[in-house]
Amino acid sequence: MTTVLRGAEVIDGTGGRAFFADVVIDGARIVGVTGPGEGHGDAVVDLAGLVLSPGFIDIHTHYDAQILWDPDLTPSSWHGITTTIMGNCGFGIAPALPEHRTLLMETLENVEGMSVEALAAGIPWTFESFPEYLTALQNARPRCNFAALVGHSALRIFVMGEDAYSRAATTTEVAAMRDLLVEALGRGALGFSTSRSHAHAGAHGRPVPSRFADRSEIFEIADALRIVGTGVIQVAYGSEITLDDIAGLAEATGRPVTWTALPAGRADMPPDTMLAVQDTTTGELWAQISCRPIAMQVNLANPFAFARMPAFARVLGQRVGDRAALYADPVWRAQARSEVDDYWVARWEKTFVHETVQHKELVGGPSLAELARQRGVTPLDLLCDLSLAEDLSTRFLVILDNDDDEALATLLQDDRTLLGLSDAGAHADQLCDACFSTHLLEHWVRELGVLTLEKAVWRLTGHPAAVFRLADRGRIAPGYIADLVAFDKNTVGIEDFERVWDLPANAERLIVRSRGVEAMWVNGQLSRANGQDIPGIRAGQLLSCT
Repeated sequence: MTTVLRGAEVIDGTGGRAFFADVVIDGARIVGVTGPGEGHGDAVVDLAGLVLSPGFIDIHTHYDAQILWDPDLTPSSWHGITTTIMGNCGFGIAPALPEHRTLLMETLENVEGMSVEALAAGIPWTFESFPEYLTALQNARPRCNFAALVGHSALRIFVMGEDAYSRAATTTEVAAMRDLLVEALGRGALGFSTSRSHAHAGAHGRPVPSRFADRSEIFEIADALRIVGTGVIQVAYGSEITLDDIAGLAEATGRPVTWTALPAGRADMPPDTMLAVQDTTTGELWAQISCRPIAMQVNLANPFAFARMPAFARVLGQRVGDRAALYADPVWRAQARSEVDDYWVARWEKTFVHETVQHKELVGGPSLAELARQRGVTPLDLLCDLSLAEDLSTRFLVILDNDDDEALATLLQDDRTLLGLSDAGAHADQLCDACFSTHLLEHWVRELGVLTLEKAVWRLTGHPAAVFRLADRGRIAPGYIADLVAFDKNTVGIEDFERVWDLPANAERLIVRSRGVEAMWVNGQLSRANGQDIPGIRAGQLLSCT
């Protein structure tokens, strides 16, 4: 059956100017882009007053577990996202031997802020190998397309067990991890991811397993991509790995490499200096950026945002129920105070009381730095005392990075950067940046005019499809897959954030709904109409890299 999408202003994902046309789809593919009123088909859908673009692609999610209990992939599917890429930063739930499942879940609990109770209740564990995991994802029949990177930390735990958290791998172990990656790539995995970021602390507050790997281990495992001749690499940047090393991965494998993250306005990461590496390497290297301030709603029951401080790494090493005792301990506080200047001093001015029962008069008020000055205490002591007064339930809004609009506008206009970093599926009770696509169209296009609508759509569609080698995706042209979104450019945007308790084990998360996303097609199948997802549509497919 052929369907004519008529009356829309078409933005085709190339960055070229918008035009009016009929778009004809037959099955999963676009079969024609004709002049207005010239398309012929069995049915006609009136899209007058809307923009029709390729479906949006989210390159940086952590839906690895959530997809198994929420195949709708909410809230991403509400925001025009037709393709999600998971398995970033070296983390995931496969491959996984039964005896390592708890360790994997505890790793995700700390480093990605996932409720371990939700993970235990929601993951069916019908798989051990990565190919078996991909089969489980396909059997879940997701609403959106999906692709999965193989995580370095997950590989280490599978091959090394608990030792993954304490030492470098042996030659034999490295070879085993490379062979597992070769197998996974051959069965549809998108690529390989790893992390050397100091911010990534895993089970019991220890550095995540990939941080125990030396440079040669990363390069030897990643050589699987050269062997197979496919795949992309994603690296979470940190002081333990240089950009020259990351560029070296691209050169050695001959495959695209993306690194996270390049924030705006950080003196220690000047964009011109960081992006200069991309200009000089012979490999293909892309810096991922976010279009939103990197802000988290944090409570001290799960202090991920503070994890760079060794004192808080100690906290993460304790069970959640035992953490309050540390915050009350004068010895722990003395250690934490001694570390604040090195790790956090500038951020107290950007930390605010945000959700509370006992301290409602502070919500919307001064920063913790100003409140501490008023009370004659340190910000750290105020943070702990406010939290202890209500059993660590006080939530603080912490603005971590990316809040310099002028600097961020410059990054968004630089074609050497790649838009991503939503972290959808992670830190679910602390942030929700799954709305980055509609935020981009509302804030940076309509409100500020920093990007043209055509350029913004390219950033969400044609650009990531090209970098990640997603064949026949990201454009509106004959022969391309009909992943499409129709939106109202005058209203598209985001609603207010909501806290809900809809994860397994009644765990909580933040969500945000969209405005103006009127219709979506995934592989040619209508999945959203009149601004609402159509229940039961499961048209998503596993995507791999060409």
